[in-house]
Amino acid sequence: MEIHFYKYQGTGNDFIILDNRNGEYGWLNTEQIRSMCDRRFGIGADGLMLLETASEFDFRMKYHNANGKEGSMCGNGGRCMVKFAFDQAIISGSSCRFIAVDGEHVATISNEGMVSLKMQDVQGIQDYKGDKILDTGSPHYVRFTDDVDHVDVFNEGIKIRYSNDFANQGINVNFVEQTEEGLSVRTYERGVEDETLSCGTGATAAAIASSTEDGPQKHQVKVRGGALQIAFTRENKTMFSDVWLSGPAVFVYKGTI
Repeated sequence: MEIHFYKYQGTGNDFIILDNRNGEYGWLNTEQIRSMCDRRFGIGADGLMLLETASEFDFRMKYHNANGKEGSMCGNGGRCMVKFAFDQAIISGSSCRFIAVDGEHVATISNEGMVSLKMQDVQGIQDYKGDKILDTGSPHYVRFTDDVDHVDVFNEGIKIRYSNDFANQGINVNFVEQTEEGLSVRTYERGVEDETLSCGTGATAAAIASSTEDGPQKHQVKVRGGALQIAFTRENKTMFSDVWLSGPAVFVYKGTI
């Protein structure tokens, strides 16, 4: 059976997108999705998403990690899905509402293709052996370092991700350097089980974890695939609301497999 797919990327975080509004791809299983995401034997991607219908929303976003399993919220994936919906005239105008695994999201898109996605509020940051743990739609482990470019992200990340405390559910591991220009972030992603060029929920986690004062704030985040902007309001040190993830979302190509 032929599958018609679209490839999008957000700061190097790349995704296969399928238009499943009529349910024609509901038969796909974990192994088939994993095979499609394989960079040597398939299309190649950090994840696969299906756009589906949802009452009272513009669409539903269903996300699968590169291992084929349904995953938690993906920030860059959400931004790419919004751009796809705009390109396919599924949404009109510059804003939309959609539902994902972690709940409702709103997003806006500029004439230049920059997509801003409102994330869920974040409550609480856990201190863990000198590092920080928080959930920005997906669970994240944040470790600050003085030289992020020379961190062995794969080996250090896999040690944390498969350590006794996290092996069962998994956790994304972010290595963060604070610079004069902002934050520089590299991420080991569960489900991909490798470093990715960008992670939207990870960039959000890094920005929130680096916050030192209450009030509205914006953070510039450099990732290996480009740059993202994070905005939020911190309240009483532990509550983070009005959280926005912004950056480019780009159509790469379409095809059949």
